Amino acid sequence: MTLSHDPLWPRAGSWPAFDGTADAVLLGVPTWRTSLSPTGAHATPAAIREALPRYGTTVLGPPVQDLNEVLRIADAGDVDEPDGETGEANAISRVRELSAATSLVVALGGDNSLTYPVALGSRATGLITFDAHFDLRDGVSNGTPVRRLVQDSPVAATVPTTVVEPTRIVQIGLADFANSAAYAQRAAEWGIRVITLDEVRQRGTADVVAEALEVAGAGADPRIHLDIDVDVCDRSVAPGCPASVPGGLQAWELRALTRAVAADSRVVSADIAEVDATTDAADGRTVRLAALCVLELLAGLAVRG
Repeated sequence: MTLSHDPLWPRAGSWPAFDGTADAVLLGVPTWRTSLSPTGAHATPAAIREALPRYGTTVLGPPVQDLNEVLRIADAGDVDEPDGETGEANAISRVRELSAATSLVVALGGDNSLTYPVALGSRATGLITFDAHFDLRDGVSNGTPVRRLVQDSPVAATVPTTVVEPTRIVQIGLADFANSAAYAQRAAEWGIRVITLDEVRQRGTADVVAEALEVAGAGADPRIHLDIDVDVCDRSVAPGCPASVPGGLQAWELRALTRAVAADSRVVSADIAEVDATTDAADGRTVRLAALCVLELLAGLAVRG
């Protein structure tokens, strides 16, 4: 569909190619080959970029801000074939390069396996996840990135990396009937802070975010990676997520959490994961929510002190 043009209403997206400097940079990391369920998530970075112009760049505040005026936003294209050892090493290197030149790297997935190379590439020392699942499985898949960040050695000797201390990991939105007792026990034994879906709703966004940032942002020179697994949302708003379940977060809850976390200067990278653009509803609601999460990340960045 051709979108209308209004010179007084700038649209999101179509940001210039990364030229070495920016406040925020988008990077497609279209992982999909190791997914535990069939997925076309490799088509999602392009779909998110296509959806972004449906939205404006104005945050009503107060004060009113145009993101295009207060931020330098760039697009670094996609990492080619980021699955597998070579692909992961390439993704780590690319994120590392971008992270050194910008305040926030926004990685467009792809399934949840992208969290591993993106967090390593940004040299994250802490991790916050919005996810219905623990992602603590063994092996290599979209169900393993959190375990791999805790346990795995670097995937490539030429790309030095460190693992993330589990006591600096906060997982938000874990859902009943979407996990196993064994992985819940693993999280507890490792000291991962788990904030369930019910607890999020009981405590509210501000309280949960404050604790998450305190835990993930502990230590010297803290660097936080935010994993936004959209399947944390209710299936009615995220039908394009293979593992989303009825009763998850509403779209406004995910957006509020995303902006609040991104407003902290210790957050240096984020990924948007588990959206399969090829199975979305006819109105594209899941991809559109992912695009809005990009804008919420930018809105958070814009208000940093």
